[in-house]
Amino acid sequence: MQIEKKKCLLNNRFRSFYPVIIDIETAGFDSKKHALLEIAAITLKMDALGWIYKEKTMHFHIQPFNGSEIDKDALLFNKIDPFNPLRGAISEKKALKKIFNEIKKGIQSNHCSKAIIVAHNAMFDYNFLMAAISRTQIDSNPFHPFATFDTASLSGLILGQTVLSKACKKAGLNFDNSQAHSALYDTIQTANLFCELVNRWKRMGGWPLEHNENKKLKNNNTN
Repeated sequence: MQIEKKKCLLNNRFRSFYPVIIDIETAGFDSKKHALLEIAAITLKMDALGWIYKEKTMHFHIQPFNGSEIDKDALLFNKIDPFNPLRGAISEKKALKKIFNEIKKGIQSNHCSKAIIVAHNAMFDYNFLMAAISRTQIDSNPFHPFATFDTASLSGLILGQTVLSKACKKAGLNFDNSQAHSALYDTIQTANLFCELVNRWKRMGGWPLEHNENKKLKNNNTN
């Protein structure tokens, strides 16, 4: 029973990495000068058969950091009012600490070495997250320093689509365009997409690798 439990840990699936789906909404495209306004993160779990699912969801509205710049065109796009008191926004540091505490619990319980960012067009979210970590001087960053899983690239390969809404629909997942560009909604949809892509690869026989190796050996012996 203990052996079976160890087999279903996420560290056996992603080279000891703990995938965390991230989406960030911002006040522009420059990670060093434009404000981070919203962040959501979803952790994953794996069942005894090796299928992955969403586990814990975290979502925070963020106060623009001191000296940050606001691009009005970005706000028209994501429809966020950074100074609306009803947002219940908190500081970058407080939000990141809450998220990182949960991620560290997941890393430990799954015997992983590091978390790895999963995002759609991942470098955008990666750059803003790393800039926020640098600004807040958080010294316990759980994420891999440069590696990411990009669902845009994975969707382009598997589904022939790179836009999140189109990739979700191509994968048979619902997508409500009216809710898009909210960190929470986009993170949920990206998590759904990532789980579907990973689980689809398993359904097609691509995982576990031992299955393919045994099948290849059987075919070679037959020939």
